[in-house]
Amino acid sequence: MTTYTVTTEKMVTGGDCLAKIDGKAVLIPYALPEETLEIEITKDFRDYSLASVVQVLEPSEHRVLPFCPLYGKCGGCNMQHIDSAYQTELRKSILAEAFVREGLSIPEIGVIGGNNQGYRARFQLHDGGLMERKSNNIIDISNCPCATQEVNKYLSEVPMQDRPKGRVHIFGSDKITSIPNGYDKIIVADESEVLRKKAEKERRDRNAKSRDKKRCKQKTAKTRFEGTSVNTQNLCTVELNGKSIHFDVQGFFQSNLQVLEKVIPSITEGLSGTNVLDMYAGAGTFSVFLTDLFNTVCLVEHNKGALVFAEQNLAGKKHESYGVSGETWVNHHAETWQKQFGPFDAAVVDPPRSGMEKKVSDYLGKSGIPKIRCVSCDAATQARDIARLTACGYKLEKLFLLDFYPQTCHIESLAWLTI
Repeated sequence: MTTYTVTTEKMVTGGDCLAKIDGKAVLIPYALPEETLEIEITKDFRDYSLASVVQVLEPSEHRVLPFCPLYGKCGGCNMQHIDSAYQTELRKSILAEAFVREGLSIPEIGVIGGNNQGYRARFQLHDGGLMERKSNNIIDISNCPCATQEVNKYLSEVPMQDRPKGRVHIFGSDKITSIPNGYDKIIVADESEVLRKKAEKERRDRNAKSRDKKRCKQKTAKTRFEGTSVNTQNLCTVELNGKSIHFDVQGFFQSNLQVLEKVIPSITEGLSGTNVLDMYAGAGTFSVFLTDLFNTVCLVEHNKGALVFAEQNLAGKKHESYGVSGETWVNHHAETWQKQFGPFDAAVVDPPRSGMEKKVSDYLGKSGIPKIRCVSCDAATQARDIARLTACGYKLEKLFLLDFYPQTCHIESLAWLTI
């Protein structure tokens, strides 16, 4: 075994630390900046190499002992070897670097965070356990230090062999107010329901294509959202900041509810007016609060299943929902909306990891909307989108690290833009 002695430079996106061997970049997991390590190359590529730590020769002052016995084996956490305060600083530095790479000048990054353990309400189990890191092996788990008390109660009381097989989504929190399947403050949705819904969707798609061929008519954009059915078995209702919010456990919903309750006011602060755009609205979590500040909320979300819940969450509130992609809304509905309702006074944008569609960022850049709040789960695409908007005259007023996932390198952020 050939080993090398290196001194790490910085942490990069993904949580690995960068070092150099004869000028070639080496990425090292479970390391910290400015450590001297003995490493072994595990994979060698043309432009960089991957390595593992053989021995820590000169540890960082921020290196600590992991608190979980499964650390390094479980595919979840990758920063437990770093003290919590320094973890936050590292996530801030990665966020800042993403913006600097796009040529952006950034304000002081604020941090919205919460507990470093016991925060995670959402889990995905495979045959009752967790997937091992970089493996298909299943790990039996009866306790996770990062999980909520409700999730750990389920894991400790229900043996692995008695849990549903296949892929299982569980959501457990003291904020849950609906308990359809009898568990205490936890919703369990098993794989059989996922497969059933997938088969039904494929059948509907086949029928729709068949009807289109028979009609031979030009496809036109729908003007309004047309809902689908709700599977009550997977329905979860939580109370956040005094509001009841419904969602599907098998869909996406933020798993750190403590931090989410702090983030919502940071998104809505200083916003009010006649009309607001909620782009990539999901189940309408932000719109629920925006309806208190605006006369009409416009929700755009391509996932029609999520919009079913948004319609429930906004029942009785003035809103318009569009079950289409952001690009389709810009192409077919934006102009009509403005003619009917008038201009937007603000916009909240929460795109997927891939960021805003180009059509959406182009529309926002030319829209003249006075205030835009951009939420993101990917620092690189967030920085790219903000750069596009600042090139159109917007100013990056505030930037926040949304510290939803302590003990991991996952970064979410919130940017305030004004014109």
